[in-house]
Amino acid sequence: MQPVLVVDYGSQVTQLIARRIREAGVYSEIFPCTGDLGQALARRPAALVLSGGPASVGDEHAPALDPRLLELDVPILGICYGMQLLGRHLGGDLARSVNREYGPAKLTLLRSSPLWDGLEQGRELTVWMSHGDRVKTPPPGFAVIGGTKDLEVAAMADEKRRIYAVQFHPEVHHTEEGGRILHNFIFKICGLAADWNPRSFAERSIEELRGKIGHKKVVCALSGGVDSTVTAALLHRAIGDNLHCLFVDNGLLRAGEGDEVDALLRGHFRLNLQRLEVQDLFLERLRGVSDPERKRKIIGHAFIDVFEEAARKLGQVDYLAQGTLYPDVIESVSATGMGTVIKSHHNVGGLPDRMRLALVEPLRDLFKDEVRAVGMELGLPEAFIRRHPFPGPGLAVRIMGEVTSERLEITRRADRIVLEEFRRSGWYDRVWQAFAVLLPLKTVGVMGDGRSYENVIALRAVESVDAMTADWAVLPPELLRAISSRVINEVKGVNRVVYDVSSKPPATIEWE
Repeated sequence: MQPVLVVDYGSQVTQLIARRIREAGVYSEIFPCTGDLGQALARRPAALVLSGGPASVGDEHAPALDPRLLELDVPILGICYGMQLLGRHLGGDLARSVNREYGPAKLTLLRSSPLWDGLEQGRELTVWMSHGDRVKTPPPGFAVIGGTKDLEVAAMADEKRRIYAVQFHPEVHHTEEGGRILHNFIFKICGLAADWNPRSFAERSIEELRGKIGHKKVVCALSGGVDSTVTAALLHRAIGDNLHCLFVDNGLLRAGEGDEVDALLRGHFRLNLQRLEVQDLFLERLRGVSDPERKRKIIGHAFIDVFEEAARKLGQVDYLAQGTLYPDVIESVSATGMGTVIKSHHNVGGLPDRMRLALVEPLRDLFKDEVRAVGMELGLPEAFIRRHPFPGPGLAVRIMGEVTSERLEITRRADRIVLEEFRRSGWYDRVWQAFAVLLPLKTVGVMGDGRSYENVIALRAVESVDAMTADWAVLPPELLRAISSRVINEVKGVNRVVYDVSSKPPATIEWE
């Protein structure tokens, strides 16, 4: 399948471009501008989208446009920084913007174009801008097709070469008719068919996995969550009993989760499953550690140590399969080398360099909602698919400060109550994620007739689509009251419950 290749120049919303294209039923992949272009060209892309980015095109170390991309002779859409790259490379003039535009702006459609198909010439659209540079004079062969009061060249097109560029972001929700504009590029200009969906992704992945792995053995890091289970299901379809699932019961799971996962995976999926009881190993390595990045890396290294030891007993094993998703990747590794790492994920940034197993990550370019749709295609139970996300490092990153047996038990009991009340009230399926966090402080309280000095539990519940952005859920007072009352009364060592009302960004969903 020939993808629409999104070349990432460092924009924080690059992933939204790929999402919008895939939502239209066309397969899209993201390629970092500093990556191996040969690998990208080998995919024979059907079209190119050049993303935005934080750099200034004229800066010494700014990402450049590889001329080989233009030699593909496929339709191109440049967005923001991508437009400026096209303008500079193809012979136009760039300049600093007189008034930097950030946020909403009024775009006037100055002339007809396939990019504006279905939109009247002269219409004014509210679009989302974010730029400090501008194309002053379009390159030869380009016509100006859109402008704002502060930006004479806000959109340009070379219809003959099928190269289009816009200074605004059509991929974001705030841009009026942004979806139509992307649809016009995909279908009217590129002439692509809407033939990508969860079923076609599953079929293609199974075929590719079978061809890549052949008869070699794979160990799958199975946590029991949706991501790793869908990964295992794809691999099982591809290579059958050559897949060996290792479920690490590391003592950092939710209440009763170890037994539930064991029963589900052995009974329903009939996978080759080995349960590894290594709670003491993880607690020992986490002893005295409070820094969240150290926790994640310690857990990642411990996972690999356990996997490699178990794999040795299986004989020759060549691959380690993980349920890594795209949000894991972009929070752990900057696509261009210029961005900021938000946090290391144990299945991305926490892996040691010495690891001898090659990675297999079939879901690496998908978002959580896409993974759930693929899981439904593979026949996973709907109740399992709807489970709230759970971090790879488990409760270790929901305990602020040192992880101990006592603090794990407090967090586990509080979390169980939170989930029970969300299910009882009907709110479980109305939020993206809900959980309890143990804070590294104690407060004064009154319990019975005496003074107490106990722990604080924070409740976190968010609404989201793909975990890239999230907003705190406005919960009914009766639900908050029920959770608070039960936690304080039933969890020994807690005398206060607070609610987190932070959005992502600037906060992350998990606290660590």
